[in-house]
Amino acid sequence: MGARDPQFITVGKIGGERRIAVLKEDGAAPGLLWLSGFKSDMAGTKAEALAGFGAEQGREVVRFDYSGHGRSGGDFEAACVSDWLEEAQAVFDKFCTGSTVLVGSSMGGWIALLLALSRKETSRVKGLVLIAPAVDFTEELMWKQRFSEEIRQTILAEGRWAQPSDYSDDPYVITRKLIEDGRKHLLFGGPLHVGAPVTILQGARDPDVPASHAQRLVEALPQDDVTFSLVPDGDHRLSRPQDIELLLRAVAEVSES
Repeated sequence: MGARDPQFITVGKIGGERRIAVLKEDGAAPGLLWLSGFKSDMAGTKAEALAGFGAEQGREVVRFDYSGHGRSGGDFEAACVSDWLEEAQAVFDKFCTGSTVLVGSSMGGWIALLLALSRKETSRVKGLVLIAPAVDFTEELMWKQRFSEEIRQTILAEGRWAQPSDYSDDPYVITRKLIEDGRKHLLFGGPLHVGAPVTILQGARDPDVPASHAQRLVEALPQDDVTFSLVPDGDHRLSRPQDIELLLRAVAEVSES
């Protein structure tokens, strides 16, 4: 099987199955599991850089696309946080063979935290590296902050709203299902304990996930070893060469700790 040919696994109960595309490179532990952002996939700049780094270091690297994303099956508008978390758990359980560093970008940061908490008893999560972690973004960043009353009423009445995107010609469709399901997975509201070191990389000029949101996560992890790095001129993507260098350095430090 070529490096670019994904494996596929089926996730979900009968009637709700999704065909999920997974790329795995074998290697030593601790391995690396990439968790993409909302409407992003495993072929992005940071994901490819992480895969290249893993190959150089001889580490296991696992990537996958959420349902409705990239090379996976499923309808994006029918999907929600519960689905994407279930897929992350299935990939972690099946493909990550030992101690693993979870690397999550934007929404992937939220998924990484939920995954780490759900698999805490396994002691296989070596650490987390989170890039602009969009924790609780459906509620805190969308519903409460960015959506006007008109937008909220449209979502409630019509079940969806097409949000213009700065990153694609196609709009992001935000569904009522996504918002309501997101409320089942909210992490803010009390202290969290992941039980593994957490590194957060955040751009000070991020228009999508404010630095104050990432700082809130730092404060929500009082029992964990947390490193917070603020990139003064960094945007949301943090995909410039210097940003990638920072990411790979952070991954190396967590892997070797």
